Amino acid sequence: MKNMTGEGRGGGAEPESCFSYFFEPRSVAVIGALREGWFGGYVIIKNLRVFGFPGEVYPVNPRYDKVLGLDVYASVKDIPAMVDLVIIMTPAAVVPSVLEECGACGVRAAIVVSDGFAERSEEGARLQKELVSVGRREGIRILGPNTVGVTNTANGLVTTPYEFGYSSIRRGFVALAGQTGIIAPQAVPYEDLQYGISKICDFGNKCDVDEADLLEYLAEDAETKVIAMYLEAIRDGRRFLATAKRVVEKKPVIVLKSGRSEAGAKAAASHTGTLAGDDKIYDAAFRQAGVLRIQNFRELFEIPKIFGQPRPKGNRIAMVTMTGGAGVMSTDIAYECGLELARFSEETSNRLGEIFPSLAKNPSDVGPALFADDIIQIYKKAIEAALEDEGVDCVSVVLWTGEAAPPPLYVELFKELKERASKPVAIWAYSAHLVLAQELSRELEKLGFPVFSDFETAVRALGMLYKLSKRVND
Repeated sequence: MKNMTGEGRGGGAEPESCFSYFFEPRSVAVIGALREGWFGGYVIIKNLRVFGFPGEVYPVNPRYDKVLGLDVYASVKDIPAMVDLVIIMTPAAVVPSVLEECGACGVRAAIVVSDGFAERSEEGARLQKELVSVGRREGIRILGPNTVGVTNTANGLVTTPYEFGYSSIRRGFVALAGQTGIIAPQAVPYEDLQYGISKICDFGNKCDVDEADLLEYLAEDAETKVIAMYLEAIRDGRRFLATAKRVVEKKPVIVLKSGRSEAGAKAAASHTGTLAGDDKIYDAAFRQAGVLRIQNFRELFEIPKIFGQPRPKGNRIAMVTMTGGAGVMSTDIAYECGLELARFSEETSNRLGEIFPSLAKNPSDVGPALFADDIIQIYKKAIEAALEDEGVDCVSVVLWTGEAAPPPLYVELFKELKERASKPVAIWAYSAHLVLAQELSRELEKLGFPVFSDFETAVRALGMLYKLSKRVND
């Protein structure tokens, strides 16, 4: 957890910027519905406790005296301390007046969970404009409305108003942001996946805080190594372009942009009240800024994982596979992504050929060698040989797990490889038993090896890492 002690307001360290209040507050007020259930302010307070948020939490609702053992205040004005962040869950019509009260109390940041704004009607759009006007007048930055808020794994800040039934998210290096709540903990089994997260942010309707604001904050965030965003529209294209150009010099930025079709653009407008523009213009702008564009929602979660791996020096890929078919199909994908099959050195070919003839070529096929030796040892020798060959820049691995090769044996193997792996490795694990493949994937993720949902995505991820490496080196 971040050290949150020190001198300043309320005995806490002053956040570095106004935007830091969204992710690093020392105190949070939850304003609105507090009844027990699967959704609402009660759940937010419960989630903050479960995930270990160390700051003060102040429930606000005139109808309650206590909730979850905490004193409830009739108004934010009654809270006997400064509040850094408010989470508002009141009917849309009263949100502007609630925000006005917050401004009078020195609040700097507000997450507006309430819906019923520009995404719904003309009256909602008018209310949203009023909300922005109040925020600017009172000096309050606003995230939302129509949002589930933020997550910060460094300090246990989880503002999701839904019950989601787990209590930990692995602290990692990927920051996810988007105009959707389906990247948030109530929609993704982060604990089961052991997916490493630094920050999560749902922009909602993006009436104030937007993608450029978040890029600027995450560019300086030591916890974040890669930024992945789902965007339906970009509010200020020139500012985003200029900001992204600066940020990609420090860390990669990946974008999934929806609204590519006319129908998709209309759907985006009805979702968050924003208008998507010509997709060709977006595509050109992303290329100009050095932003890496992806094409589907699965890639939004999977591709960023590869950026925790070492950067490849070139585009030569070695493939170690259990199935020849996966090797052939992976070869097609590799060439589409700008990668080419590495040519093993004579020493590597001889070394692998002594184990079994099918291993001496690239892709290196472990399958036919299964009855010749211990499966784990064959994998070990094949992967080590590929990593040690100077003509190889990156390695994709297809692992089969079952009774003859259970997950714990692979875990021991990759613990050894982790100490020596200086090249990027991307993995796909499969099995006749889903639970075994999931267990192996989860345990390898814990070790820091990215495991993908299929071998094609594993190869595409290596291609994306090469593309970034090439751009940086050029």
